[in-house]
Amino acid sequence: MKIEHLEERIKDYKTSIKTVIEKKILWETKTRDLLLKTLNNIVNQYNIGWRVQELSWINSNEAVNITFDSFPPDLIESTNKIPSYQFIQGGALVFSQSYSGDINVFMLFPVPENMIDGEDDTNLAIFTPENITEKVIIEKVDEFLKKMVEWEVPAIKKKVGYIK
Repeated sequence: MKIEHLEERIKDYKTSIKTVIEKKILWETKTRDLLLKTLNNIVNQYNIGWRVQELSWINSNEAVNITFDSFPPDLIESTNKIPSYQFIQGGALVFSQSYSGDINVFMLFPVPENMIDGEDDTNLAIFTPENITEKVIIEKVDEFLKKMVEWEVPAIKKKVGYIK
């Protein structure tokens, strides 16, 4: 093999870097703002104790999530009837930009103290930034809520265990 044979690989490599840059620019200019706007609209319309967070970590990777932060205000009276009831904070739907510029969508479950054999997170999908739309965001919030309901009230055959 001659050195000239590398020319095609060099071209592919440059194209791949250009693709990542384009995805990251799209995240910066459109996708992140659409996520923030849509998720904030959901939080404002349905006050069930959640909030939107914008996160930045690991160099230039960023994320936007919606997380359960407090107990739904209209149900607080119900908890007074059971003094031992404890709301377990947490549970989040995360739209995280990966190193490649794609958007990983996953959810985190609340983590009760001393819980064993529980679910930590669930990967829901991977999208390119241009494929994140208001419809996709709402569908993922719907999927997140369904999974949180299953987590809160698991089927009998799906037992959650605790350390004694």
